[in-house]
Parts: sequence; C-alpha cells; structure tokens
Amino acid sequence: MPTVGVGRDRLFAALRQFYEDKDFEDLCFRFGIELDDITTEKAIIRKEKHIVDEGPTEDEEIIYKIDVPANRYDLLCLEGLAQALMVFEEREEIPRYTLADVTRESMLKMHVKSSFPKKDVPTEPKLSIRPFVVCAVLRGITFDEARYNSFIDLQDRLHQNICRRRTLVAIGTHDLDTIQGPFSYEAALPSDINFVPLKQVNEFRADELMEFYKSDLKLKKYLHIIENSPVFPVIYDHDRTVLSLPPIINGAHSAITLKTKNVFIECTATDLTKAKIVLNTMVTMFSGYCENKFEVEPVEVIYSDGESYVCPDLSCYDMEVSLSYINDAIGVSLEADQVTQLLRKMQLHAKKSDNQCNICVSVPPTRSDVLHPCDVMEDVAIAFGYNEIPKRRPASIKPLALNELSDMIRSEIAMNGFTEVLTWILCSYKENFAMLNRKDDRSTAVIIANPRSSDFEVVRSSLMAGILKTVGHNKDHRKPIKIFEVGDIAILDDSKDVGSRNSRQLAALYCGNSSGFEIIHSLVDRVMEIVGTPFVAEGDKSGYYIKRADNPEFLPGRQANIMYKGKHLGSFGIVHPEVLSNFDISDPCSYVELNIECFL
Repeated sequence: MPTVGVGRDRLFAALRQFYEDKDFEDLCFRFGIELDDITTEKAIIRKEKHIVDEGPTEDEEIIYKIDVPANRYDLLCLEGLAQALMVFEEREEIPRYTLADVTRESMLKMHVKSSFPKKDVPTEPKLSIRPFVVCAVLRGITFDEARYNSFIDLQDRLHQNICRRRTLVAIGTHDLDTIQGPFSYEAALPSDINFVPLKQVNEFRADELMEFYKSDLKLKKYLHIIENSPVFPVIYDHDRTVLSLPPIINGAHSAITLKTKNVFIECTATDLTKAKIVLNTMVTMFSGYCENKFEVEPVEVIYSDGESYVCPDLSCYDMEVSLSYINDAIGVSLEADQVTQLLRKMQLHAKKSDNQCNICVSVPPTRSDVLHPCDVMEDVAIAFGYNEIPKRRPASIKPLALNELSDMIRSEIAMNGFTEVLTWILCSYKENFAMLNRKDDRSTAVIIANPRSSDFEVVRSSLMAGILKTVGHNKDHRKPIKIFEVGDIAILDDSKDVGSRNSRQLAALYCGNSSGFEIIHSLVDRVMEIVGTPFVAEGDKSGYYIKRADNPEFLPGRQANIMYKGKHLGSFGIVHPEVLSNFDISDPCSYVELNIECFL
C-alpha cells in the first residue's frame, strides 16, 4: 500500500474541521485507509541520519503518514484525500467534472507524427517507442506554495505507482502561456534534439543529456527506458520549442511556477488506458483550484492517418449491480435506498433501477478502481462499516473434497513416522531440471518472466527439489530422516484459460544409512490401502500396479512407475547419487511422488 504524507494542519483546513489524533485515526479506519504514523519533516530527517529523536518542537509541522489502497490513485494527494473524506462524512456533494465548452476547431491540437506507431498499425520495430499521448489544459488555476508542492508530489507518486517508474506513462506539465499550439509528438534522432532541460541553463543535445544524467541520483534510473533506442520521443510546440523529452525531463522554457495560471498537461505512454487514468487523476484532483471549478479544457490528439480523439474523457460509466448480490456477499439485509446512500458516501452516483432489484451505479473518472460489481459491493461494505456487519455462521463449512483427502493422507503418513515439511512453490530453473538430471521439454514448467531472484525462476513442476533441499540443509540431523509434503505443482496446459493448471501431489523421502527403498514401497502400498485401491496384475484397470521405469532422477533398476486404473500416477525409487551430490547429500535416499487428485 502506498504511504502518503500530508501536513496535518493543511488537511484539517481542507476538511474544515479539527480532529484529535485518535478521532482522525478512527475516521481513516472507517473509510478503509490507515493512519500509519504521526511525525514531522525534521523527525524523518533525524531518523534517516540515525539521530535520537527528542520529539517535535512547536515550529515543526505535524505530518500524517496515511496508507491508502494501491489502486486508489485519487487518494495519492491531499486534495483527493480531503475530498473523499468530506463526501464520506456527507459534508460535501460528489463533484461533477465537466469539459470546457470549446468547439473542435478551437481546441488545442496535439499531432502525432507518422514515425510513431499507432494501435493496430504495423510499423518498423525500431520506431515502436511510447506510441500514445493524451493531453488536457487547466485554465485559471491558482497556485500557492503548498498547492504547487502537492501538484509536483502527485506526479511523483503516480510515476512510482501506476506509471511503473515512467515505463508505462510519463507526465509532463507546462506553463501554457510560454508556449504556442498546435503541438507535435515526434520521434527524432538524439543528435537532432537540442534544448535547455529543467533546472539547467545550458543547452544540451539529447544524446549528451543521457550522459549528463547518468550521475543524477533521481533521473539516472529512467535513462534505460529510451537510451538504447535509435530515436527519442520529443514534444514540440508550434515554434519548434522542445516541451519535453519523455520520459526523462521537461524543457526549462515551459516550466510551471507559482505564477502559472494555465497548465498544459501531456502524458506519453506505452499503455493508452493507463495514460487516460493518469491524466484524469491529474486534472480532477487540481481542477478544484481553477477559476471555473472542476472544469477541464480538452485537447484533440490527431494521428497522421487522420484518426483522432479528444481527451480527457471525464464521462461517467454506468453499471447495474444486483441488490441481492450486494446483500448476500456482505451478509446484511439492506434496502435499495440504503445502498444508494452508502455508495454516494464513496463518491459513486447511484440510484434504484425501475424493478427495485438492481442498483444503477455511475462511476466518476476519479474512481478508476471500480471495474466489477464486486468493487461496488466492497464500497457498500466499507461505507456500512465492517465492524457493523453481523457475525454469522457460513452457509457451508464443509471443506473441498481435495482438501479432505489431503488432510486424511497427511494424518496417515504422519502416523507412519514421517514429518511434514512445507517448501517454496517457486524454485530456480537449475533446481527444477539440471540438478534432478531432468531436461526441460518446454511443455511442462511454468517459467517466471521477470524473476526477482535466481532462486525463484520457475513454478515447481515437482516436489522433489524442495524435499531434497530440506534434507541438504538438515544433513546433520539424526538419521533416519523421514519427511513428506502434500502440495501443489503447476503444469503447462493449453486447454486452460491461464495456460497452466495446478496438481496436488504427495511426496515422501527416506534418508538413512541404507536407502530405505522397502520403506518407501510400503508407504505407497499404505496410501493405496487407505484410499481403497487394490493391488492388481499389470494391465488390469480396476486398481494399481507398478512397472519398471527409467527416470533420470532415480538409480537405474531401482525404480518403478505407479499405474492407477491404467494411467501413470507417480514414481518411486532410490535417488540417483548424482542428484544427491547436487543437493550436497551424502547418505542414500529413496523417494516417492504421486498425484493424489486422481483418487477423487
């Protein structure tokens, strides 16, 4: 959850009410956010420098650190937070955002040059760089120092959140009175882009700027987004003045100040949907400071093929939610009028449908998090109060059949002297294949696209690596070691909508002075006995039998496949010495793994 720091006194001024810390914490809890900490700017600095904090002095501003949901972008600034709480407390109406009444001909224009790929239009791969742009204008805005800082802070928080550190969306804000439309969004060679960047006095070429900012602690982390591209995105005004080099830096010529009255906002992106959300958040949060409150001037974006769209889109979108669904999911019995009132507290316009059985909800542009009826239901629950929801016994507390079977098998194996372990469901690619003497056939394992660590590259396709790692880390434990695990693995499956499926597996291992093959074999027989499956002759599909196997993780001639009703259920055998060596295990081991879902 993002943590937003806001000045207490300024927040209370916006709320037009003073709260004791405990009362404000209670308000936050009722609204579904959390007052995480009460501190000061100087206390934060002292903490970073490891200086003993002696408490705030009278001249220090109190800062509230508030945790907000990650998808509530409207709560990332004081303006949105205060507005949401005022509506929640029913001391203010839900704002209605409008577009300024300007004709299409008189709108400011943003021309996207043909060198940029547009959606569904094939282009050369080398030019596929930040293809989308959306824009808007806030006219007659009034800044003071606090509002200006909040405006800049919101951009930074959006960049770190939905913009994914500017990789998906980058925001540029400009003093409209210093530039001249129409504007153009182009891809140009770095050597052809020359301008004075923000907070600098000298002119730089774009490729020189990349080198210059490699020593900048803040901006160097964004250089990788475009520095290896043959062309850079750039925005020009009518006089070919550079407004910005997204997603790196804006030009100094159009920098906003406390005296700025008209703000031009542009968002360049690789994801058009997120760009629209970011633009809507920026303009709705600060249009309250405009001369015409909550009014935003639109901009027309025109592609080289003639297609265009007007942004921002501040229209509400409608959905119908079943009243019975809301009541059943929460566990209450609310009338339609009560539900509509609760939704208005959460900034959602709502009314009863004609048949009285549904709620018609109109979602404003500030609530991009509302995508499904379950989001509406959640808002009703928050406004009603989680502490007010009556406790009830679930209609059914019977566990799933698979979980019942898993628990029964766990109990039986534990009574046979084995200790249960729980291992990671993610493992390294090497552990899942090479260390088990297995080869990746590219049709089994689910590979993680961007792993945070080399230890978590693959969703395990077997429980074996985790079991062997456990023994390897406990090899000094008194022998014999008898452990087991009942857990899920993931297997690629094109028939599933997500491309893979889970499979519940049982694995058990014996490690001692001898291999214990007969102990593992007897465990297999015991499992089959408790699930009521008889041992049958090979080829008989009425029970189970074992047949010779040739799996690379086991010792040749000391392994077998378990066949259940004619299908392969699992394997057991003495673990191959090379595999044991890979996991730094010196004692012989026997291992079994089988699929228990087949018993259902």
